Amino acid sequence: MAATSSQKLHEELNSSSGSRLYYTQSEDNIYEDIIYPAKENLYEDIKVLPLPLWRVPSAWKLPPPKNAFKPPKLPSKPAFLHRKTLELKAARVCLHGKDTTLPVTLTEWKLFRAGEAAGRKRKNLPWLVLKIQEIFESKRGKKRVKLLAYTGKEAPPAKGEISGNESETENLPKSHHKRLLQVQLTSKRNPHYQTLERDLIEFQEQQLFEFFVVVSLQKKPSETTYTPQVIQQFPSKPEHPFRQSKDTEERLKVIPKFCFPDPKAWLPTSELKSETFSFVLTGEDGSRWFGYCKKLLPEGKGKRLPEVYCMVSRLGCFNLFSKILDEVEKRREMSPALVHPFMRSVMEAPFPAPGRTITVKSFLPGAGNEVIELCRPLDSRLEHVDFERLFKCLSICHLIQVCASLLLERRVIFVADNLSTLSKCGHAVVATLYPFTWQHTYIPVLPASMIDIVCSPTPFLIGILSCSLPQLQDLPIEEVLIVDLCADNFLQQVSDEDEILPHKLQAALVQILEERNEILSQEQIYAQGDVTLNSLVSEAFVQFFVEIVGHYSLHMNVTEKGERVFQREPFRKSHTSRNVRHFLDLFMETQMFAGFIQDRELRKSGVKGLFEVRALEYLETIPETEPSGMNKILRSLGSKMKFLQRK
Repeated sequence: MAATSSQKLHEELNSSSGSRLYYTQSEDNIYEDIIYPAKENLYEDIKVLPLPLWRVPSAWKLPPPKNAFKPPKLPSKPAFLHRKTLELKAARVCLHGKDTTLPVTLTEWKLFRAGEAAGRKRKNLPWLVLKIQEIFESKRGKKRVKLLAYTGKEAPPAKGEISGNESETENLPKSHHKRLLQVQLTSKRNPHYQTLERDLIEFQEQQLFEFFVVVSLQKKPSETTYTPQVIQQFPSKPEHPFRQSKDTEERLKVIPKFCFPDPKAWLPTSELKSETFSFVLTGEDGSRWFGYCKKLLPEGKGKRLPEVYCMVSRLGCFNLFSKILDEVEKRREMSPALVHPFMRSVMEAPFPAPGRTITVKSFLPGAGNEVIELCRPLDSRLEHVDFERLFKCLSICHLIQVCASLLLERRVIFVADNLSTLSKCGHAVVATLYPFTWQHTYIPVLPASMIDIVCSPTPFLIGILSCSLPQLQDLPIEEVLIVDLCADNFLQQVSDEDEILPHKLQAALVQILEERNEILSQEQIYAQGDVTLNSLVSEAFVQFFVEIVGHYSLHMNVTEKGERVFQREPFRKSHTSRNVRHFLDLFMETQMFAGFIQDRELRKSGVKGLFEVRALEYLETIPETEPSGMNKILRSLGSKMKFLQRK
């Protein structure tokens, strides 16, 4: 069948009045699995036209004399194409316009490039994105990735090329081996990691929030200090099965401590500026619970102690819950009895999909029935993220070193004077890791009574108030990065934080962040846009990760069962930069990377998001074939000549 299609294509090409082309089958016949007859032929409505000579694929050559012409003989099917049919239609849909999704296999990518990419011009990207890509290209140079097909076996290296891990690791410094052992040890110690697939399954059965509490400071007659306690709760009794009820009770025990991490510092007052903050509870399996808090003075006269309204949910959406807390405050000022009916209406509302709005109806004395609209943003990734505060607290150099430490899943402690700084800086630095997710303990504000947690050997990102610093310094903790956000200083470090990331890509990232104000000003002049600092920082870090792992989809091998399996070594070796390969040696051992890949292996449909869009744009700029073999031979000969001249 494949031979018939090949002969037909050959006849049509050679019968054209334009330039005559001789078609020979390449070693990886990407058209071999296209089904014929015409009813199933996805190209039946596409007329085959002669191609200009400058767009002729390398597998097509000028015709020989007619008397020497022989029909081409098709080779056997390669090992990596053992699928019954090539899902061409799905691949074309995945790689088109607004429906752009990843992952795609290398074979599908080559088919797409051969069919469409050659004649397509570069997309009109935003000026900001082009500027960021330009800076990365100037620092990176021409080194990118090689499009290598997976054959099921390790391909032997060409002469002059480094073979696998063995030769590379022999030339690596001892510090690299030490870092690799540390990352591998951490991964073995924590085999579980959170995946988006599991999140989606759990969310289908979730309500908008789990419970709402009001926490106040109480003092017994026999005690001299205050302790935080729950004075109001909704629902009053957990409406869950026994196991979930037990988990809820455990969370209820620790939540008051997170609402008032510094209870000893509070005294009755008549004036207090309301403060919003959040915390995160991490389960043993990596599951996350978000606590949204609002601290304020209750209604009354004279000096009184503050209260904290707190909502706990699986949904990370700060603005949505801030609006609910504002409504709670308005009702509680009238009467605490009005809180329960309102919260019941919110809990009974359907779980909102991204970008959807739900309506909540409730009765308010004096106003009658009131309808409140709650909108879940399409992308809440940068919601409640304040990069401006992060830049005020940390220099660019220190920020990059903190991010590098988190990428290797080390232990990081933030120290600051107030809850707001700890909360905002913690959320901001975690946001820079996108498209990866911090899988380990994350506590933006750690209660003073739980300070012993920092002695844990597992990775964590923890924030503590400055008043707890003396206790912290008395604890036996090693291999940790302690960051003073108030003084922009490292109180303790491993000392290799500046050697982790690939130097050229790190230099590009540093340049963008240091020139952020100039870039934003130029964007307003040239593009007349209104780009925020959050967007610029997000695009910069996304491009950084695209340069490192943006080609992952080309190394997803599809099995006969239709399952996607990631090919680790071909992925790592495809990078032409040795520094990037060395970084991938470390990063590919982390749970962040494992969770990232598993998400994409498990998903039946493509992943959508800013990273996937930028990754596809990056892949479109990579030539399908790059001159490598001859260059390596010439480079090897040049090295030998220099060696002989020295003799």
